[in-house]
Amino acid sequence: QVQLVESGGGSVQSGGSLRLSCTASIYANYRWDNYRWAWFRQAPGKEREGVASLRSAGTTVYAASVQDRFTISQDSAQNTLYLQMDSLKPEDTAMYYCAATDGIPQPSLRLMSHVYKYWGRGTQVTVSS
Repeated sequence: QVQLVESGGGSVQSGGSLRLSCTASIYANYRWDNYRWAWFRQAPGKEREGVASLRSAGTTVYAASVQDRFTISQDSAQNTLYLQMDSLKPEDTAMYYCAATDGIPQPSLRLMSHVYKYWGRGTQVTVSS
């Protein structure tokens, strides 16, 4: 019931910033606040890892590796999810994916990829030293 399209990726130098966007097309009788939203990333040769997650009117959660550098936010009126990435490091280089679930995962599972049902195709972020 959801289609996701990411944008905003690119190449930056270490210490720079990027803002990713994810626009959702929500079908049937669902609304933005029926879902939990998240950003994941996957670097070559590595497993996909959760970066940040939020639910409308709920708390946000971040991976320790991005805490205090990345900010997840939403514009529910525009069905858009954002990821503001500051103080970027070369190790942040990865394909970034937007994801959504209509489930209610327990706090310990909110950055686990297997609980998310809907995925975008990703946007590449490359950080050079």
